[in-house]
Amino acid sequence: MTEPFRSSEEFDEQAHQLYNEGRYDEALTLLREGLQLHPQSVELHVGVGYAQLASEQYAWARQAFEFALILDPEHEDALAGLGETALVIGHLQQALTAFQRLIDLGYDDDHELMLQVGRALFREGFFVEARRYFELARAHHGESAELAASLGYTAHRLGLEADAFYWLRRAIALDEGYPEPRIYLANILYDRGENGAALHHFARLRPEDHFDDLGIWRTIELLKVARGLEDEHAELLPWLARLAELGGEPSPEEMLLGEIEGLLPDGSRLDPNQLELFGTLMREVPEMHKRGASEPVGHVIETLDGLTLRGTWDDLLLQLQAVEGAWPDGTLTEFMHAFAQRGHVETGVRIPVTGAEAFLRGAAEAGVIRILE
Repeated sequence: MTEPFRSSEEFDEQAHQLYNEGRYDEALTLLREGLQLHPQSVELHVGVGYAQLASEQYAWARQAFEFALILDPEHEDALAGLGETALVIGHLQQALTAFQRLIDLGYDDDHELMLQVGRALFREGFFVEARRYFELARAHHGESAELAASLGYTAHRLGLEADAFYWLRRAIALDEGYPEPRIYLANILYDRGENGAALHHFARLRPEDHFDDLGIWRTIELLKVARGLEDEHAELLPWLARLAELGGEPSPEEMLLGEIEGLLPDGSRLDPNQLELFGTLMREVPEMHKRGASEPVGHVIETLDGLTLRGTWDDLLLQLQAVEGAWPDGTLTEFMHAFAQRGHVETGVRIPVTGAEAFLRGAAEAGVIRILE
């Protein structure tokens, strides 16, 4: 009995299933079988490219993507795959040209595609370029926790710590159950010496949220110090069990990296008290004043909830109190103290409460808001 004829779509779908299971060799075999029957199928050539890319057969992957683009010069997955492959083998200009072509074709609103491009650039250390693609996608998908987290990771690698705080906390605000940005934020805080804030976030994670043993070791250490726990305390047992699942103790390289990341350029430890020096402190909150019709709006901030607020520093402080919603009948001073306390607990940054501008700039350093203008 002859085998029923399969369409190129059926080959592609079955190969996708194998690919998603990590069975790349089997996926390649199936895709090549499909190409014998459907040699002009762009999707099958693209599938071959991604399977070879995953198998680190970079030269063959590049060839497969280039052939797919001969058949369809505007195929978005082939362009993304070619760019990713070119990055890995060091052909930066070809990669950037392929990625830019996606933008020219209007794919900047494709959430998954822009994440793929941004992550490929990030993995190869092109953080400025990665940030551009994450930002492009965010313009269309402002509620994506993955994009917010990706912007946070990228900002941290670029040394933009306030931005990193903001985007990581924005990702957590968008999806409380998304562990990766909270783990990343907790590790940043640990490396800064902000142990209380680090524990605040580590304690909100479950052992199974971790796939790297470094974060678990740090959680155990912080719990022991903060709560005076002994090694065999019941509260530590789930963390120790997860540690055993992942393979035990951190390598010497991981321990050394943790030490290095907690140092300042001169070799000294970061002093958390230095974090409260944000801008010029004001003696008191000035009263609101009316603006003339021709006076400029002033400043623009974005909250963790993604709200954009405009006005003078004093206007913005009042608006922030209103949108936060927890202090409708409280004074501005009460609001600032409570808001600053929350920021300090979650990031270790001390937010000045002596004036609107100093408060908002400090809040931005803590990643509670983001100053756009």
